[in-house]
Amino acid sequence: MSVCETHSQLSQSPGLPKSPTGDPVFPEPWAAEAFAMTVHLHEKGVFTWGEWAACLSTELHRPGRAEDGSDYFDCWVAALSDLLVSRGVAEASVILDLQKSWQRAAEATPHGKPIELGNDPLR
Repeated sequence: MSVCETHSQLSQSPGLPKSPTGDPVFPEPWAAEAFAMTVHLHEKGVFTWGEWAACLSTELHRPGRAEDGSDYFDCWVAALSDLLVSRGVAEASVILDLQKSWQRAAEATPHGKPIELGNDPLR
């Protein structure tokens, strides 16, 4: 089942960009993957719909957000990270280290090639 076919309440997340037919729209593949991870963790009972909505809403209402909403999925990932840390599923330092590793990998990857953690020169 694709992410768009899921009937999860997460597809009703506040501000989620949608196509004219109501399917989620993702600006980059990583955003779709973050959505899919969130749906999976919600379905596994790591957090409830209410907990997700509250955490995402907090991120979406932080000062300094992009006026055009282009940082929506950055807020999504921040909310997911906060929930994973608060539930003891992951440590904040591990998430931060992975984030930095992905950034280095992206910077080291030639244009048009897939970004892989193996491209991080420090790995």
